[in-house]
Amino acid sequence: MQTDDRATPWLVRYRASPRTRLRLFCFPYAGGAAQVFRLWPQSLPDFIEVCAVQPPGRGSRLREEPFTRLDALVEAAMPALIPFMDVTFAFYGHSMGAMIAFEAARRLRCMGVDGPAHLFVGACRAPRLASEREITYDLPEPEFIEELRRRGGTPTEVLGHEELLHLLLPLLRADFAVIETYSYAEGPPLDCPLTAFGGLEDEGGPRESLTLWEEHTAGQFSLHMLPGDHFFLRSSQPLLESIARTLRGVAAGLS
Repeated sequence: MQTDDRATPWLVRYRASPRTRLRLFCFPYAGGAAQVFRLWPQSLPDFIEVCAVQPPGRGSRLREEPFTRLDALVEAAMPALIPFMDVTFAFYGHSMGAMIAFEAARRLRCMGVDGPAHLFVGACRAPRLASEREITYDLPEPEFIEELRRRGGTPTEVLGHEELLHLLLPLLRADFAVIETYSYAEGPPLDCPLTAFGGLEDEGGPRESLTLWEEHTAGQFSLHMLPGDHFFLRSSQPLLESIARTLRGVAAGLS
């Protein structure tokens, strides 16, 4: 990990190097932090710098107030991220992070800034289906904790540790609010190619809801179903092999 005079709390940079030819900005899932992506450089080509996005309320920013609305989060993040878009870059977002990555790409277009060379989204229904989401972020605490258990994304050691769970509940509620209050606004498709990933055992993200991502790109679209549930990135080798293969192609086009 390395910092420079552009250092920002919004990014944790893994394998920053003068040899960097491409940056992969990674956006975490609800309740997740930048460290989710700390091992990714080991499975990606050495010309790729992994830039893990760290929104407020987690990791080194644990004491900061988390965002509860996606548009506000994206608006705040852009000034911090754009200085690192001085080389070709791509986005990967998982679950909540996929929606953030998608809206970040759309925000860059509105700003007249070149967008990602490729957008990767994982474990996330297409934006058009956002209105079908169940609202859970404002449930009473016992019901909200039960919802966390049902979804299966919160480690059992957290659910079984009352003090730790209560420390994380405000962030989890805020992140669920980011997802559940999001409203898709119609707009032209992105120009960049888009790849969607889903888990074969993910009940909340069936293949049909992932295929609808195709309408959000004017470029090439592909869908890959991988072993695992909603958090298939925790056994990330098939995912990273696919991302690496695609980004090698992107890099080849830069020569």
